Amino acid sequence: MKIVIIASYYPPYELGGGGIYVERIAKDLEKAGNKVTIITTNIFNNLDSFKLLRKNEKNIAIYRFYPFNVYANINAYKKHIILKIIWHLIDLWNIHSYFTIKKILKKEKPDVVHTHNLGGLSAGATFRAIKNLNLPLVHTCHDHAILCPYAVLLCPFWKGESCKYPKFPCEIYRKIKRKIIHDPDIVTAPSQFVLNNHTVAGFFKGSKKIVIPLGIELDKFNNLSDNGKAAENFNILYVGGLSKIKGVHILIEVFKKIFQVNVKLHIVGGGDYASTLKGLAKNDNRIIFYGKLPNQEVQRFYKESDVVVVPSICYENSPTVIYESFRAGTPVISSNIGGIPELIKDNHNGFLFEAGNIIRLREILENIIENPEQLKDLSKNAFEAVKQYDMNKHIGQLIKIYKEAIELNNLKDDK
Repeated sequence: MKIVIIASYYPPYELGGGGIYVERIAKDLEKAGNKVTIITTNIFNNLDSFKLLRKNEKNIAIYRFYPFNVYANINAYKKHIILKIIWHLIDLWNIHSYFTIKKILKKEKPDVVHTHNLGGLSAGATFRAIKNLNLPLVHTCHDHAILCPYAVLLCPFWKGESCKYPKFPCEIYRKIKRKIIHDPDIVTAPSQFVLNNHTVAGFFKGSKKIVIPLGIELDKFNNLSDNGKAAENFNILYVGGLSKIKGVHILIEVFKKIFQVNVKLHIVGGGDYASTLKGLAKNDNRIIFYGKLPNQEVQRFYKESDVVVVPSICYENSPTVIYESFRAGTPVISSNIGGIPELIKDNHNGFLFEAGNIIRLREILENIIENPEQLKDLSKNAFEAVKQYDMNKHIGQLIKIYKEAIELNNLKDDK
Protein backbone atom coordinates (compact mmCIF):
# COMPACT_ATOMS: atom_id res chain seq x y z
CA MET A 1 0.00 0.00 0.00
CA LYS A 2 1.26 3.52 -0.84
CA ILE A 3 0.68 5.76 2.18
CA VAL A 4 1.35 9.49 2.45
CA ILE A 5 1.51 10.83 6.00
CA ILE A 6 1.13 14.60 6.43
CA ALA A 7 2.15 16.17 9.72
CA SER A 8 3.46 19.55 10.80
CA TYR A 9 6.03 17.97 13.10
CA TYR A 10 8.49 15.24 12.24
CA PRO A 11 11.89 14.69 13.88
CA PRO A 12 14.21 16.47 14.26
CA TYR A 13 11.56 19.20 14.38
CA GLU A 14 8.94 18.01 16.82
CA LEU A 15 6.82 19.51 19.57
CA GLY A 16 5.40 17.06 22.08
CA GLY A 17 4.56 13.42 21.47
CA GLY A 18 2.76 13.82 18.14
CA GLY A 19 5.90 14.02 16.01
CA ILE A 20 7.49 11.07 17.80
CA TYR A 21 4.36 8.99 17.21
CA VAL A 22 4.28 9.86 13.50
CA GLU A 23 7.90 8.81 13.10
CA ARG A 24 7.23 5.49 14.86
CA ILE A 25 4.23 4.54 12.74
CA ALA A 26 5.99 5.62 9.54
CA LYS A 27 8.92 3.30 10.24
CA ASP A 28 6.72 0.39 11.31
CA LEU A 29 4.36 0.78 8.36
CA GLU A 30 7.40 0.64 6.06
CA LYS A 31 8.69 -2.47 7.85
CA ALA A 32 5.28 -4.06 7.27
CA GLY A 33 5.85 -3.79 3.51
CA ASN A 34 4.15 -0.47 2.73
CA LYS A 35 5.62 2.43 0.76
CA VAL A 36 5.57 5.43 3.10
CA THR A 37 6.05 9.09 2.21
CA ILE A 38 6.12 11.98 4.70
CA ILE A 39 5.08 15.58 4.01
CA THR A 40 6.13 17.95 6.79
CA THR A 41 7.39 21.45 7.55
CA ASN A 42 10.84 22.95 7.52
CA ILE A 43 12.17 25.80 9.65
CA PHE A 44 12.94 29.18 8.07
CA ASN A 45 16.61 29.93 7.45
CA ASN A 46 16.50 31.95 4.23
CA LEU A 47 14.45 32.23 1.03
CA ASP A 48 15.57 28.74 0.03
CA SER A 49 13.45 27.42 2.91
CA PHE A 50 10.36 27.92 0.74
CA LYS A 51 11.72 25.42 -1.76
CA LEU A 52 10.55 21.82 -1.61
CA LEU A 53 13.22 19.44 -0.34
CA ARG A 54 13.07 15.67 -0.71
CA LYS A 55 15.32 13.07 0.87
CA ASN A 56 15.15 9.39 1.73
CA GLU A 57 15.65 8.03 5.24
CA LYS A 58 15.71 4.23 5.39
CA ASN A 59 13.28 3.76 2.46
CA ILE A 60 10.94 6.56 3.65
CA ALA A 61 10.69 9.59 1.37
CA ILE A 62 10.47 12.85 3.33
CA TYR A 63 9.31 16.10 1.75
CA ARG A 64 9.98 19.30 3.70
CA PHE A 65 9.07 22.91 2.96
CA TYR A 66 8.49 26.10 4.91
CA PRO A 67 4.85 27.14 4.35
CA PHE A 68 4.66 30.87 3.73
CA ASN A 69 3.86 32.57 7.05
CA VAL A 70 5.31 35.05 9.55
CA TYR A 71 7.16 32.39 11.58
CA ALA A 72 7.60 28.64 11.95
CA ASN A 73 4.97 27.11 14.23
CA ILE A 74 7.57 25.33 16.36
CA ASN A 75 8.78 28.79 17.53
CA ALA A 76 5.32 30.18 18.30
CA TYR A 77 5.86 30.55 22.05
CA LYS A 78 8.51 33.23 21.42
CA LYS A 79 6.25 35.46 19.32
CA HIS A 80 4.19 38.56 20.09
CA ILE A 81 0.40 38.19 20.21
CA ILE A 82 -0.04 40.37 17.08
CA LEU A 83 2.22 38.07 15.08
CA LYS A 84 0.34 35.06 16.42
CA ILE A 85 -2.98 36.48 15.20
CA ILE A 86 -1.51 37.12 11.74
CA TRP A 87 -0.05 33.60 11.71
CA HIS A 88 -3.43 32.02 12.47
CA LEU A 89 -5.20 34.11 9.82
CA ILE A 90 -2.73 32.92 7.17
CA ASP A 91 -2.91 29.35 8.45
CA LEU A 92 -6.69 29.19 8.05
CA TRP A 93 -6.17 28.62 4.33
CA ASN A 94 -2.55 28.77 3.22
CA ILE A 95 -2.41 28.89 -0.57
CA HIS A 96 1.32 28.02 -0.60
CA SER A 97 0.61 24.83 1.37
CA TYR A 98 -2.30 23.96 -0.91
CA PHE A 99 -0.30 24.02 -4.14
CA THR A 100 2.81 22.41 -2.63
CA ILE A 101 0.92 19.52 -1.02
CA LYS A 102 -1.23 18.99 -4.10
CA LYS A 103 1.89 18.86 -6.28
CA ILE A 104 3.47 16.17 -4.08
CA LEU A 105 0.29 14.09 -3.92
CA LYS A 106 -0.13 14.20 -7.70
CA LYS A 107 3.43 12.93 -8.05
CA GLU A 108 3.24 10.21 -5.38
CA LYS A 109 -0.28 8.95 -6.24
CA PRO A 110 -0.92 7.35 -2.82
CA ASP A 111 -3.60 4.78 -2.08
CA VAL A 112 -4.46 6.66 1.12
CA VAL A 113 -3.45 9.83 2.97
CA HIS A 114 -3.11 10.00 6.78
CA THR A 115 -3.03 13.50 8.30
CA HIS A 116 -2.02 14.42 11.84
CA ASN A 117 -1.29 17.82 13.46
CA LEU A 118 -1.61 20.36 10.65
CA GLY A 119 -0.89 23.67 12.37
CA GLY A 120 1.47 25.51 10.01
CA LEU A 121 0.56 23.36 7.01
CA SER A 122 -3.03 24.70 7.20
CA ALA A 123 -5.74 22.11 7.80
CA GLY A 124 -8.15 23.85 5.45
CA ALA A 125 -5.68 23.94 2.54
CA THR A 126 -4.39 20.41 3.20
CA PHE A 127 -7.86 18.84 3.31
CA ARG A 128 -8.89 20.72 0.16
CA ALA A 129 -5.81 19.51 -1.76
CA ILE A 130 -6.59 15.91 -0.79
CA LYS A 131 -10.30 16.27 -1.60
CA ASN A 132 -9.64 17.85 -4.99
CA LEU A 133 -7.53 14.82 -5.91
CA ASN A 134 -10.27 12.51 -4.62
CA LEU A 135 -7.88 10.60 -2.36
CA PRO A 136 -9.00 8.49 0.63
CA LEU A 137 -8.27 10.40 3.84
CA VAL A 138 -7.76 9.36 7.46
CA HIS A 139 -7.24 12.17 9.98
CA THR A 140 -5.98 11.71 13.55
CA CYS A 141 -6.81 14.34 16.17
CA HIS A 142 -3.86 14.67 18.54
CA ASP A 143 -5.20 17.81 20.21
CA HIS A 144 -7.88 20.49 19.80
CA ALA A 145 -6.08 22.69 17.25
CA ILE A 146 -9.07 22.60 14.90
CA LEU A 147 -11.30 23.93 17.70
CA CYS A 148 -8.90 26.24 19.53
CA PRO A 149 -6.02 28.49 18.37
CA TYR A 150 -4.10 27.35 21.46
CA ALA A 151 -4.87 23.67 20.71
CA VAL A 152 -5.41 22.79 24.40
CA LEU A 153 -8.74 24.52 25.15
CA LEU A 154 -7.00 26.81 27.62
CA CYS A 155 -6.98 30.51 26.77
CA PRO A 156 -4.48 32.88 28.41
CA PHE A 157 -6.90 35.80 27.96
CA TRP A 158 -9.54 34.32 30.29
CA LYS A 159 -7.61 33.77 33.55
CA GLY A 160 -5.72 30.90 31.97
CA GLU A 161 -8.58 28.52 32.75
CA SER A 162 -9.64 25.51 30.70
CA CYS A 163 -12.51 26.40 28.39
CA LYS A 164 -15.62 24.29 28.89
CA TYR A 165 -17.47 26.54 26.46
CA PRO A 166 -15.87 28.59 23.66
CA LYS A 167 -15.66 32.36 24.10
CA PHE A 168 -17.03 34.60 21.34
CA PRO A 169 -13.76 34.93 19.32
CA CYS A 170 -13.21 31.18 19.57
CA GLU A 171 -16.73 30.46 18.33
CA ILE A 172 -16.07 32.67 15.30
CA TYR A 173 -12.82 30.76 14.75
CA ARG A 174 -14.73 27.46 14.86
CA LYS A 175 -17.42 28.67 12.45
CA ILE A 176 -14.74 29.58 9.91
CA LYS A 177 -13.00 26.23 10.41
CA ARG A 178 -16.29 24.33 9.93
CA LYS A 179 -16.72 26.08 6.57
CA ILE A 180 -13.26 25.32 5.21
CA ILE A 181 -12.47 21.90 6.69
CA HIS A 182 -13.88 18.98 4.73
CA ASP A 183 -14.91 15.66 6.23
CA PRO A 184 -12.23 12.94 5.97
CA ASP A 185 -13.40 9.41 5.25
CA ILE A 186 -12.35 8.36 8.76
CA VAL A 187 -11.38 10.42 11.82
CA THR A 188 -9.47 8.79 14.65
CA ALA A 189 -8.25 9.98 18.04
CA PRO A 190 -6.29 8.30 20.83
CA SER A 191 -9.03 9.21 23.33
CA GLN A 192 -12.81 9.24 23.33
CA PHE A 193 -12.60 12.60 25.12
CA VAL A 194 -11.00 14.41 22.17
CA LEU A 195 -13.19 12.68 19.60
CA ASN A 196 -16.32 13.67 21.53
CA ASN A 197 -15.21 17.31 21.74
CA HIS A 198 -14.85 17.53 17.96
CA THR A 199 -18.22 15.86 17.46
CA VAL A 200 -20.02 18.18 19.89
CA ALA A 201 -18.38 21.18 18.19
CA GLY A 202 -19.97 20.13 14.89
CA PHE A 203 -16.90 18.83 13.04
CA PHE A 204 -16.59 15.71 10.90
CA LYS A 205 -20.35 15.04 10.67
CA GLY A 206 -19.90 12.92 7.55
CA SER A 207 -16.87 10.98 8.78
CA LYS A 208 -16.66 7.60 10.45
CA LYS A 209 -15.09 8.04 13.89
CA ILE A 210 -12.80 5.53 15.62
CA VAL A 211 -10.92 5.67 18.94
CA ILE A 212 -7.50 4.06 18.57
CA PRO A 213 -5.02 4.61 21.43
CA LEU A 214 -1.40 5.26 20.51
CA GLY A 215 0.87 2.32 19.78
CA ILE A 216 4.17 1.71 21.49
CA GLU A 217 7.03 -0.71 20.79
CA LEU A 218 7.29 -3.44 23.38
CA ASP A 219 9.57 -6.12 21.89
CA LYS A 220 12.93 -4.37 22.21
CA PHE A 221 12.00 -2.70 25.48
CA ASN A 222 10.82 -5.71 27.45
CA ASN A 223 13.80 -5.40 29.78
CA LEU A 224 12.55 -1.98 30.88
CA SER A 225 10.01 -3.66 33.12
CA ASP A 226 12.86 -5.08 35.21
CA ASN A 227 13.52 -3.43 38.52
CA GLY A 228 16.14 -0.75 37.88
CA LYS A 229 15.12 1.63 40.67
CA ALA A 230 17.74 3.21 42.88
CA ALA A 231 17.10 1.88 46.39
CA GLU A 232 18.84 4.76 48.18
CA ASN A 233 16.49 7.45 46.81
CA PHE A 234 12.82 7.82 45.94
CA ASN A 235 12.86 9.27 42.42
CA ILE A 236 9.98 11.32 41.03
CA LEU A 237 10.08 12.09 37.31
CA TYR A 238 8.48 14.69 35.06
CA VAL A 239 8.95 14.41 31.29
CA GLY A 240 7.46 16.93 28.88
CA GLY A 241 7.27 20.55 27.83
CA LEU A 242 8.11 23.27 30.33
CA SER A 243 5.13 25.55 29.80
CA LYS A 244 2.62 26.78 32.35
CA ILE A 245 -0.21 24.63 31.01
CA LYS A 246 1.77 21.49 31.86
CA GLY A 247 1.47 22.28 35.58
CA VAL A 248 5.13 21.70 36.47
CA HIS A 249 4.99 24.71 38.82
CA ILE A 250 2.33 22.84 40.81
CA LEU A 251 4.56 19.78 41.07
CA ILE A 252 7.52 21.89 42.26
CA GLU A 253 5.35 23.69 44.83
CA VAL A 254 4.15 20.36 46.20
CA PHE A 255 7.61 18.79 46.15
CA LYS A 256 9.13 21.63 48.19
CA LYS A 257 6.64 20.81 50.96
CA ILE A 258 7.92 17.23 51.11
CA PHE A 259 10.88 17.29 53.47
CA GLN A 260 12.44 13.83 53.16
CA VAL A 261 16.05 14.30 52.06
CA ASN A 262 16.22 11.04 50.10
CA VAL A 263 13.51 12.15 47.65
CA LYS A 264 14.52 13.66 44.30
CA LEU A 265 12.53 15.35 41.53
CA HIS A 266 13.95 14.90 38.02
CA ILE A 267 12.61 17.28 35.34
CA VAL A 268 13.30 16.39 31.70
CA GLY A 269 12.18 18.78 28.97
CA GLY A 270 12.48 22.34 27.71
CA GLY A 271 10.27 25.31 26.99
CA ASP A 272 9.53 28.98 27.53
CA TYR A 273 8.67 28.49 31.23
CA ALA A 274 12.00 26.85 32.15
CA SER A 275 13.62 29.91 33.76
CA THR A 276 10.52 30.56 35.90
CA LEU A 277 10.48 26.95 37.08
CA LYS A 278 14.17 27.03 37.92
CA GLY A 279 13.48 30.12 39.98
CA LEU A 280 10.71 28.29 41.87
CA ALA A 281 13.09 25.38 42.51
CA LYS A 282 15.87 27.66 43.76
CA ASN A 283 17.70 26.53 46.91
CA ASP A 284 16.34 22.96 46.71
CA ASN A 285 19.15 20.81 45.38
CA ARG A 286 16.85 17.77 45.33
CA ILE A 287 15.24 19.21 42.15
CA ILE A 288 17.31 18.51 39.04
CA PHE A 289 16.70 19.95 35.56
CA TYR A 290 18.14 18.06 32.57
CA GLY A 291 16.78 20.07 29.65
CA LYS A 292 15.43 18.42 26.53
CA LEU A 293 16.98 15.02 25.84
CA PRO A 294 16.78 12.53 22.94
CA ASN A 295 13.81 10.21 23.38
CA GLN A 296 16.04 7.15 23.57
CA GLU A 297 17.92 8.65 26.51
CA VAL A 298 14.67 9.54 28.29
CA GLN A 299 13.77 5.84 28.49
CA ARG A 300 16.51 5.35 31.11
CA PHE A 301 14.82 7.91 33.36
CA TYR A 302 11.52 6.01 33.23
CA LYS A 303 13.25 2.82 34.27
CA GLU A 304 15.14 4.41 37.15
CA SER A 305 12.21 6.39 38.56
CA ASP A 306 9.71 5.21 41.15
CA VAL A 307 6.80 7.30 39.84
CA VAL A 308 6.13 9.66 36.96
CA VAL A 309 3.94 12.72 37.53
CA VAL A 310 1.79 14.35 34.83
CA PRO A 311 0.41 17.51 36.54
CA SER A 312 -1.24 19.13 33.49
CA ILE A 313 -3.87 21.83 33.92
CA CYS A 314 -4.93 21.68 30.26
CA TYR A 315 -7.07 19.09 28.49
CA GLU A 316 -4.54 16.44 27.49
CA ASN A 317 -5.42 13.88 24.83
CA SER A 318 -3.44 10.67 25.40
CA PRO A 319 0.06 11.64 26.59
CA THR A 320 2.93 9.58 25.18
CA VAL A 321 4.70 9.89 28.53
CA ILE A 322 2.09 7.62 30.15
CA TYR A 323 2.60 4.85 27.58
CA GLU A 324 6.38 5.10 27.91
CA SER A 325 6.22 5.12 31.70
CA PHE A 326 3.96 2.06 31.78
CA ARG A 327 6.33 0.27 29.40
CA ALA A 328 9.09 0.74 31.99
CA GLY A 329 6.79 -0.60 34.70
CA THR A 330 6.60 2.82 36.35
CA PRO A 331 3.20 3.96 37.68
CA VAL A 332 1.89 7.43 36.84
CA ILE A 333 0.37 10.06 39.13
CA SER A 334 -1.65 12.41 36.96
CA SER A 335 -4.26 15.13 36.76
CA ASN A 336 -7.71 13.66 36.19
CA ILE A 337 -8.28 15.68 33.03
CA GLY A 338 -8.96 15.15 29.34
CA GLY A 339 -8.28 11.68 28.00
CA ILE A 340 -5.88 10.71 30.79
CA PRO A 341 -8.45 8.72 32.85
CA GLU A 342 -8.88 6.45 29.82
CA LEU A 343 -5.30 5.25 30.43
CA ILE A 344 -4.88 5.44 34.21
CA LYS A 345 -7.04 3.45 36.61
CA ASP A 346 -6.83 5.07 40.03
CA ASN A 347 -4.93 3.01 42.62
CA HIS A 348 -4.29 0.29 40.03
CA ASN A 349 -1.57 1.47 37.64
CA GLY A 350 -1.25 4.93 39.12
CA PHE A 351 -3.21 7.67 40.85
CA LEU A 352 -5.47 10.48 39.67
CA PHE A 353 -6.03 13.87 41.30
CA GLU A 354 -8.09 16.92 40.40
CA ALA A 355 -6.04 19.21 38.16
CA GLY A 356 -4.34 21.89 40.24
CA ASN A 357 -5.25 20.27 43.58
CA ILE A 358 -2.02 20.77 45.50
CA ILE A 359 -3.29 19.19 48.70
CA ARG A 360 -4.36 15.94 47.03
CA LEU A 361 -1.16 15.63 44.99
CA ARG A 362 0.90 16.08 48.14
CA GLU A 363 -1.17 13.41 49.94
CA ILE A 364 -0.61 10.91 47.13
CA LEU A 365 3.14 11.53 46.93
CA GLU A 366 3.69 11.42 50.70
CA ASN A 367 1.64 8.25 51.00
CA ILE A 368 3.61 6.40 48.36
CA ILE A 369 6.98 7.70 49.62
CA GLU A 370 6.15 6.47 53.13
CA ASN A 371 4.64 3.19 51.88
CA PRO A 372 6.84 2.19 48.89
CA GLU A 373 5.63 -1.43 49.10
CA GLN A 374 2.62 -0.22 47.06
CA LEU A 375 4.92 0.20 44.08
CA LYS A 376 5.24 -3.52 43.42
CA ASP A 377 1.58 -4.04 42.42
CA LEU A 378 1.28 -0.63 40.77
CA SER A 379 4.35 -1.32 38.64
CA LYS A 380 3.13 -4.77 37.65
CA ASN A 381 -0.28 -3.38 36.68
CA ALA A 382 1.31 -0.53 34.71
CA PHE A 383 3.35 -2.96 32.60
CA GLU A 384 0.36 -5.24 32.07
CA ALA A 385 -1.77 -2.25 30.99
CA VAL A 386 0.65 -1.19 28.25
CA LYS A 387 0.57 -4.58 26.51
CA GLN A 388 -2.77 -3.75 24.88
CA TYR A 389 -1.05 -0.86 23.05
CA ASP A 390 1.63 -3.00 21.37
CA MET A 391 2.82 -1.30 18.18
CA ASN A 392 2.50 -4.46 16.07
CA LYS A 393 -1.18 -4.63 16.95
CA HIS A 394 -1.51 -0.88 16.38
CA ILE A 395 -0.04 -1.07 12.86
CA GLY A 396 -2.51 -3.84 12.03
CA GLN A 397 -5.36 -1.60 13.20
CA LEU A 398 -4.08 1.31 11.08
CA ILE A 399 -3.83 -0.81 7.94
CA LYS A 400 -7.38 -2.04 8.53
CA ILE A 401 -8.53 1.60 8.89
CA TYR A 402 -6.70 2.61 5.69
CA LYS A 403 -8.42 -0.16 3.74
CA GLU A 404 -11.79 0.89 5.12
CA ALA A 405 -11.11 4.52 4.13
CA ILE A 406 -10.34 3.38 0.58
CA GLU A 407 -13.63 1.45 0.48
CA LEU A 408 -15.58 4.44 1.85
CA ASN A 409 -14.00 6.75 -0.70
CA ASN A 410 -14.85 4.34 -3.53
CA LEU A 411 -18.47 4.24 -2.36
CA LYS A 412 -18.61 8.05 -2.64
CA ASP A 413 -17.37 7.74 -6.23
CA ASP A 414 -20.15 5.26 -7.05
CA LYS A 415 -22.88 7.61 -5.86
